Amino acid sequence: MKHKTNLFNVFYDKEADVLYVSQGKPSPWDETKETRDEVVVRKDPKSGEVKGLTILHFLKRGLGKSSQIALPFHLSLSPI
Repeated sequence: MKHKTNLFNVFYDKEADVLYVSQGKPSPWDETKETRDEVVVRKDPKSGEVKGLTILHFLKRGLGKSSQIALPFHLSLSPI
């Protein structure tokens, strides 16, 4: 059985104050939805798996002083 790795690309746009987190390249079939707290979530429409997120106003949220952020889904990471 082939083990699937969870590699994430992370990019911070300082000028726009936006953090981008992505697992793989976006697909034209991915579904996106903006939450009430200005987080854009990108999901695989078949599996419902979260493939990426965009966090608007990243540093303005006070995250420069804290390492916690509330996400609109549960995230579980395990070692590969």
